[in-house]
Amino acid sequence: MAKDKKTSTGGDKKTSTGGDTKTSTTTKKTTTTTGKSGARPKKGEGFVSKHGHLFPKDARDFRIGRDIQPKRDLSRYVKWPRYVRLQRQRAILKKRLKVPPAINQFSRTLDKNHASSVFKLLAYYRPESREEKKKRLRATAEAQAKESKDNKEKKSSEKKEEKAASKPLFVKYGLNHITKLVETKKAKLVVIAHDVDPVELVVWLPALCRKMGVPYCIVKGKARLGTIVHKKTASVVALTEVKKEDQQRLEQLVGVVTPLYNDNVTDLKRWGGGIMGIKAQHVEKRRAKAAAREANKNIK
Repeated sequence: MAKDKKTSTGGDKKTSTGGDTKTSTTTKKTTTTTGKSGARPKKGEGFVSKHGHLFPKDARDFRIGRDIQPKRDLSRYVKWPRYVRLQRQRAILKKRLKVPPAINQFSRTLDKNHASSVFKLLAYYRPESREEKKKRLRATAEAQAKESKDNKEKKSSEKKEEKAASKPLFVKYGLNHITKLVETKKAKLVVIAHDVDPVELVVWLPALCRKMGVPYCIVKGKARLGTIVHKKTASVVALTEVKKEDQQRLEQLVGVVTPLYNDNVTDLKRWGGGIMGIKAQHVEKRRAKAAAREANKNIK
């Protein structure tokens, strides 16, 4: 038994000492490597901490005439221009008040993908600008001046045919002009802006288009339509004729637009507005919960 004890103790000592020596060597290695690599010093060992007298703490003071004030969001304190206040109040009133279906239909605009395809087609048939028209008229005048007297003496029918053949295909604009085109069923597609002010200018036009069977759509917005016809804004734009290569594109657009606007009877009867503010909505929810509790108590 005594021998066993000795052997066990001896073995323990050897193993323990051997293990300690190994760990100590590893620690030495780590310390040497860290020292060579230049690791970050611990807290309190930096230059600032050693030389604290060079860096005295100077707390900021935001009283009058002291440190510069921090930037704050002062938009609630700004007195906005009158037109900004009016347009914001108008937007809130449009949400709060109940909007009749005739006016509410202008809030249902064409989606982004279809609207972009409509504007791409309209861009191909932009009317000529003043400069382009001036150049064209000058060129025709010069050509007519060079013509001989024999060429001028043609039949009126031939002249009409030539004019019809050389007639440029442009987008039609102007409210009175487009109403005539719709009444005579010459318009193939009518595009109406959603933000016409006053809305009474175009509020009757969708009903006229439905009555005459002319496809129409409502897009955003009047400034974007204005860029097509070289104006600041345009309330309505129409296509009467297109080239043969664009005929299929026009038919596809008409096929998309007619079920959304011309044949859509349910949306024509839908009222808009009546959306209360967030505080009023919370009050209504509380009242509804209180009414539900009372109803449950009465049932019990």
